Amino acid sequence: MAEAHQAVAFQFTITPEGIDLQLSYQALNQIYLSGVRSWKKRVSRMKNRVIKGVYPASPSSWLFVAIGILATMYMQSDPSMGLIAKIQQHLPLSLHVSLSSQGQTMVSALVFSTLLWLSLILALRFCLKLLLSYHHWMFEQHGRVSNTTKVWVTLMRLFSRKKPLLYSYQTSLPHLPVPAIQDTLSRYLESVRPLLTDSEFQQMTTLANEFESTLGHRLQRYLKLKALWATNYVSDWWEEYVYLRSRGPIMVNSNYYGMDFLYVTPTSVQAARAGNTITALMLYRRKVNREELTPSRVPGTVIPLCAAQCERMFNTTRTPGVETDVLQHWQDSEFVAVYHGGRYFRLWVYRAGRLLSPREIEYQIQRILDDSSPPFPGEEKLGALTAGERIPWAQMRQQFFRSGLNKKSLDAIEKAAFFITLDDEEQGMKGDDPAGNLDRYAKSLLHGKCYDRWFDKSFSIVIYKNGKSGLNAEHSWADAPTVAHLWEYTLATDAFQLGYTEEGHCKGEVDLSLPPPQRLVWEISPEVQAQVCSSLVVAQALADDVDCHVFPFRDFGKGCIKKCRISPDAFIQISLQLAYYRDRGGFCLTYEASMTRLFREGRTETVRSCSKDSCAFVRALESGQTEEECRRLFRLASEKHQNLYRMAMTGAGIDRHLFCLYVVSKYLGVDSPFLHKVLSEPWRLSTSQTPVQQLELFDLKNNPDYISLGGGFGPVADDGYGVSYIIVGEDLINFHVSSKHSCSQTDSHRFGAQIQKALLDIMVLLSADAKSSSSSKGSNQPQSKKLL
Repeated sequence: MAEAHQAVAFQFTITPEGIDLQLSYQALNQIYLSGVRSWKKRVSRMKNRVIKGVYPASPSSWLFVAIGILATMYMQSDPSMGLIAKIQQHLPLSLHVSLSSQGQTMVSALVFSTLLWLSLILALRFCLKLLLSYHHWMFEQHGRVSNTTKVWVTLMRLFSRKKPLLYSYQTSLPHLPVPAIQDTLSRYLESVRPLLTDSEFQQMTTLANEFESTLGHRLQRYLKLKALWATNYVSDWWEEYVYLRSRGPIMVNSNYYGMDFLYVTPTSVQAARAGNTITALMLYRRKVNREELTPSRVPGTVIPLCAAQCERMFNTTRTPGVETDVLQHWQDSEFVAVYHGGRYFRLWVYRAGRLLSPREIEYQIQRILDDSSPPFPGEEKLGALTAGERIPWAQMRQQFFRSGLNKKSLDAIEKAAFFITLDDEEQGMKGDDPAGNLDRYAKSLLHGKCYDRWFDKSFSIVIYKNGKSGLNAEHSWADAPTVAHLWEYTLATDAFQLGYTEEGHCKGEVDLSLPPPQRLVWEISPEVQAQVCSSLVVAQALADDVDCHVFPFRDFGKGCIKKCRISPDAFIQISLQLAYYRDRGGFCLTYEASMTRLFREGRTETVRSCSKDSCAFVRALESGQTEEECRRLFRLASEKHQNLYRMAMTGAGIDRHLFCLYVVSKYLGVDSPFLHKVLSEPWRLSTSQTPVQQLELFDLKNNPDYISLGGGFGPVADDGYGVSYIIVGEDLINFHVSSKHSCSQTDSHRFGAQIQKALLDIMVLLSADAKSSSSSKGSNQPQSKKLL
């Protein structure tokens, strides 16, 4: 094959006259350039290690310390209080022989300067860690800032003057604290009170008290010991037991999706959209590798968030195991894996150390689209193995993909930077049924045909026939905000930085000598083909059962909500409680994802959005109480929700602590009726907000149509709803609702209508009091923007 021929740097043949050596100078030149690129990356990483290792100082600050020490000594003063003389006495004998007394003093002064510099760096990092451990600012109201917080703000501004690298703050972030067991149990009982009858609550209280007085403190001691030893006492167990040990399909149940622009498709040329998208993703990877990305921060502040999840974004695959899966991360690869028409390809995006231009990648993608070769036997639906149960996939992988052609081809997929599907369907908000098309678009991204995605990859990109795009992300390696940050950059770079020609093609020139994309070769045995069919049956049943509904809510957005002096997230969450009550006639345990990335290696915590205050408001509104009373209860519920969210962010949540106590109990081989009951409670309403983190990339004022649809996920409970929403700009909220057809009590379209009605009803209620509300004292908003 052409690509195999060009990969050979030299050939030789043995003749009667001797060895005839034939060199391929083009291949040798490519090897040389690839080596240069590799060494450049190593030097860059080494430089970054030094820069972030001394942060918040800089490497050049050593020079100032050394000059200061030498200048002081020149003035006949000893700033070291005798330490320089002590260092001089302990210099190696060779230096005493080769250097004059003045030279020895100079070397000793430089050694002392270095030690002093390192000590100052450690002191600065310790101070920064103390500053980042202060979270009281989050709970303060406008106009009531304590003197402590004012001093803290000043110091944080001083420490934030130097531009950090992506991972500069990592070692300065505090560790996630272990809450007191009494506090966690008290908060838990408060959270379930509105969901239980008096007798059920009394029973739960008894179980909690028994747990605290017997087993609880023993488990807590082990957990505190882990917190002292580990970087984060939750994250590794959360990744392993919640994600990797799950033996059911990860498609729908774990993976989630992200959508393209709502109103705009930058080009209708499929190959061109793929070219720009791949280029943007590789540029993002370059920024991650060089640590050129600015660390994510709490919105409106200089408070950094943990960036550890970026480390496994690319070149990562979840590999199946019989008992547990494993996340494997490889060094940067120079190719991506592509699926089209039932066939798999390896597409090299680097040549001789150079990233191909978007136009060249488009050219290569078009070659794949034009390739009419048929799939190998069993190849077309091979991806169904990643969509079905994990144990059969692990057994097939162990038995049939450990060697030979199958291993080489599987390695090409698993070690690829990411996975791309060139879909033969058209998606997006189009035609006579735009709402229905959005629903089909969501289902396509969530599960596709159940065999045309590789669900084990950290993320898979889907490029549709009409140029629409989207992604499907595996959940174990990172949470949605990390993937959303990547996808925001990709969409913005695609549309505004790279752009397209008038004909819709990528910009740039094409090197026509590029070798064609490489077909992956398989030898799929009848046993594997039989398992592929079995996995596809399981996956197809799961996909057919999912009911997705996506709708943009345009009546108002966060601008109108903020005029009522209400947190937009609290407004939406209470609206969801009202919608669920109207839909099901009661309340349920509600999950809202909050992040704990204020702490090192932090991931998520649960905000239990169904509180006694939100239930009181809903009951009051539905029972016809006065508007004034309903508004009062709504504001109490809003304040309560925000307080719960802040507590979750600052390490005072409920569910991760109880989860870790449960894991400890299993390691110790002891049973806790209380923990078993808590961990078995179903989340019938699972919600999540997709944050908009890089709004400046889109310039919605000049490009109002370039708004994101956000993304969504499948329902957590068989008889529940999954709701994802993204607040875009000032006047739009996009919702993604999912449920299961097999449950007669749920209907995503019906619940979506209830959400819209609840939002409108609450806004009508608050608008009547908006004027007086805007002039009232205090605020329900976090202090972040006011302070920083």
